[in-house]
Amino acid sequence: MFFARRESRSIFPEPPIPRPSTASVFSRVDLSQAESSLQKVAVWSAVDLVASLTSILPIGVFEGEGSSKRQLPLPKVLEDPSGEGYGTEDWVYQYIASLLLRGNTNGRVGARDRIGNPTQIVLYHPDLVQGWRDLKTGLPQWRAGSEDVPADEMWHQRAYVIPGRLMGLSPVRHHATTIGLAIAAERFGQQWFEDGAHPSGILSNEQALKPGQAASAKERFMASMRGRREPLVLGQGWKFQSIQVNPEESQFLETQKYTAAECARIYGPGVAEVLGYESGGSMTYANVEQRSLDLLTYSLDRWLVHTERMFTRLLPPGQYVKLNRKALARTDLLTRFRAHALALQNRWMVANEVRAEEDQAPVKWGDEPSTVNAPKVQIPD
Repeated sequence: MFFARRESRSIFPEPPIPRPSTASVFSRVDLSQAESSLQKVAVWSAVDLVASLTSILPIGVFEGEGSSKRQLPLPKVLEDPSGEGYGTEDWVYQYIASLLLRGNTNGRVGARDRIGNPTQIVLYHPDLVQGWRDLKTGLPQWRAGSEDVPADEMWHQRAYVIPGRLMGLSPVRHHATTIGLAIAAERFGQQWFEDGAHPSGILSNEQALKPGQAASAKERFMASMRGRREPLVLGQGWKFQSIQVNPEESQFLETQKYTAAECARIYGPGVAEVLGYESGGSMTYANVEQRSLDLLTYSLDRWLVHTERMFTRLLPPGQYVKLNRKALARTDLLTRFRAHALALQNRWMVANEVRAEEDQAPVKWGDEPSTVNAPKVQIPD
């Protein structure tokens, strides 16, 4: 959003966002940087899933509707929004990842076209930008690091919005307890083995031992066991008991499974299931396609629409952006050919359109629908 006009004054100052309690061990996991939460595999996977799928979809610019609809060449801002040579895919990935981790994406406008639309937007690190409304004027104020940025040069998009707040809410900050617990459980499992959090066994004797005798017995026992696979022989009164620890208990595996699923669900229904974090279920061939559809419908599509509308606001009036969602519908060969057959038989696609989707060269006769009633192709289920 660009702030070229004066906004209405905010009556109330923005209330502080409550922070998690610092009384528990897991709340001391440092999540002050956006990248810190990515230590949890489930958070990394969920963010990467949504950001990657959004960034790889083909972008189309159109004007008009219905029979007057036509596709336009991509403008400069959609070929390389940052102007740094990394391309649109790289920029969109950063844009979505910033929204998912911090609820905001900010950038500085480096150039504009003749009607004032940005042609270059260089994105800031999400933790670098601070935004608030001036209590006297109600206008946004911006700071990036130690530098004040004029409002007309700051480009801002937000997610997870609450009335009365300029900045979107941060999912990582609001779910710091869940993410912190997940990271703490993994660290505990690692320290269990690295630090020797439990003795491997107990060597005991029925008689009372002085400290020196106990140390000597331990030293002799360790010397006889180290590097050997021979049977152990103990004298009268001595007993050795090995301590076996359940791997699930030593690494808090159940806790890790639960928190992993919760971390993935932060980013919407269907994410945890597609990533394999569902509890009490299994991924089968029969439901893979349905889960992919659920992911698109309930979690991913909101970010696709968000991205389309964001890009549309960068274009002249009357032009709009659409992301090609067909690229996500990677079905099996038989299902794809069944869909092509239906499209050709009902004459709402021509052969060259089908061949283009299958990455095949066009043919001379493939630009017009057939005028002959072809026999219906029966494809068994």
